[in-house]
Amino acid sequence: MNAGLQAGLAPALAQGEDGHRQPAVKLAVMLVGNYLPDGQESMQRFAAIMEKELAKAGVDVTLIRPEPFFGRLRSGTGGLGKWLAYLDKFIVFPHQLKRRVRELQAGNEGHCIVHICDHSNAMYVSSARGIPVVTTCHDLLAVRGGLGEDTDCPASFAGKRLQRWILAGLSRATTVACVSSATKVDADRMLTGGTRTRLVSNGLNHTYHPVPRPMADARLSSIAGLRDRYAFHVGSNLRRKNREGVLRIFARTAARWDGQLVFAGQPLSPALRELAASLRIADRIVEIPKPDNDTLEALYSRATALLFPSRFEGFGWPIIEAQACGCPVISSNSGPMPEVVGEGGLLRDVEDEAGFAEDLLRLTEPAERERWSQKGLANVQRFTIERMVQDYLRIYAEAIEVYGTPSDSGRRHAS
Repeated sequence: MNAGLQAGLAPALAQGEDGHRQPAVKLAVMLVGNYLPDGQESMQRFAAIMEKELAKAGVDVTLIRPEPFFGRLRSGTGGLGKWLAYLDKFIVFPHQLKRRVRELQAGNEGHCIVHICDHSNAMYVSSARGIPVVTTCHDLLAVRGGLGEDTDCPASFAGKRLQRWILAGLSRATTVACVSSATKVDADRMLTGGTRTRLVSNGLNHTYHPVPRPMADARLSSIAGLRDRYAFHVGSNLRRKNREGVLRIFARTAARWDGQLVFAGQPLSPALRELAASLRIADRIVEIPKPDNDTLEALYSRATALLFPSRFEGFGWPIIEAQACGCPVISSNSGPMPEVVGEGGLLRDVEDEAGFAEDLLRLTEPAERERWSQKGLANVQRFTIERMVQDYLRIYAEAIEVYGTPSDSGRRHAS
């Protein structure tokens, strides 16, 4: 790799007036975000963070995304609304992206790159002609499910076609940045054509920190029925999130601990509520749909522990969010969880629900909770936004350098 380019974009960054490190080589990055009506909050947050932090690092950054046009005629992620959204995303936007790429190249004298922030938009690689493309791969669970692998992500006929399209797009990218080693293993196994993959662990997507008890109490005072002691789960009702396991784990502790079980995120499904009733714990459950960041920070800070018995993940955002707030983590040892949890949390096999319950009871002891709280706070220092941005700048430099070499020309011209 050209030492000057590498030094200019990443490790040898000059110090800017605001204290942020600035690239010595001019760089323009076009971020491609997600279609807002799809409601993919974590992906929208990732794109917004990249836009903000790259600008701080002195990069000329633009964030574009498919906009609703046909989708305005009928909203929703199913039925006619889904197909109208497909027109916006897969017919209209590729033409818009081609035009914006030409404008980016014409308007910049330095290096230019396109960064697709979500691998599920990898089909857009073919619309970014004549320019290196980095794609962030958050997981390949849906792709694997579409190819028949067991990832708790079943796919319809149309869904299988979509996942193959995504996989083909990823294989044409200049570089695929994987958010965990587990995801990188999947990418290295599934991508074709010698696509370069690199590991870039996520950084915290918000400035989470431990909230002092009086402040946390004030933030949570309006939540009806919330008591002092509770186990916590953050996520959705997707099968792979294993909320059934969360309920069964908590039920094992109910006779020996008077705490509650708090769910944040998607409201429990009727089937999950039926399971809670059959386990005789329904009266000890509190649901907090889609809390804002301040509320979520307070919930983490006061929780006895985060229960995270997920079966499949690409990274596991709640793990580092909890650790940043001083909340101990009890996680499954599946997929990327061990590398993210590190030495800062308790790990169990996803089927070891008795072990999860014993760990939760163990953390009801204040000294033990404090010990694991401190271990989590130490671990989360690995996941800073600053480190993530520097890693991406290095990857941009590499992608710019290798783009157009003989080994890369096949993917470039196939685009």
